[in-house]
Amino acid sequence: MITGITVRHAEPADYDRIAPVVDEWWGRPVHTLLPRLFLDHFHRTSFVAEREDALAGFLVGFLSPSNEDAAYIHFVGVGPDFRGTGLARGLYERFFTLAREGGRTGVRAITSPRNEGSIAFHRSMGFSVSEPVGAYDGADGDRVVFSRDLTAAAG
Repeated sequence: MITGITVRHAEPADYDRIAPVVDEWWGRPVHTLLPRLFLDHFHRTSFVAEREDALAGFLVGFLSPSNEDAAYIHFVGVGPDFRGTGLARGLYERFFTLAREGGRTGVRAITSPRNEGSIAFHRSMGFSVSEPVGAYDGADGDRVVFSRDLTAAAG
C-alpha cells in the first residue's frame, strides 16, 4: 500500500464524502449508481482509503445475502492523484480477504462494455471477463460480467 495511506472499513457518514466526487473522478455522471443505501447497509464490507483527511479511494462491496458462496464489488473509486499507485489493487485484495474470511469462494462485478480501463484492470486482478451481456440492466444496460475464483492461488 502507498506510504501515508490509511485504509479502514467504511462508515455510513462516508457517503457524504464519496458522493460529491464520483462524477468528477469518472468524468461523467455516475453518482446515481451509488445510492446512500450501499453505505448504510454494507459499510462493514466496504473500505475507505485516506491520506490524512483527504479521500484517496474507496471500495463498496458486500457478501451476497442470497448466495452464500458469493461476494460482489459494486463500486470502486480512486482519486486522480492516487491512480497508478496500487491503491485499487490493495482495496481489492482487502475485499478478497474479507470475502474469504466470510466463507465466500467467488467475487463478481460488472461494468459497461465500453469501460476498457475497468476491463483491463479486472483481467490484471485475475477476473474472468464475459462477452457483453445484452440488456443485463434493462434495454440500455449491456454489461460485462467479471468473476474471480477465491479458492485458486492469488493472482
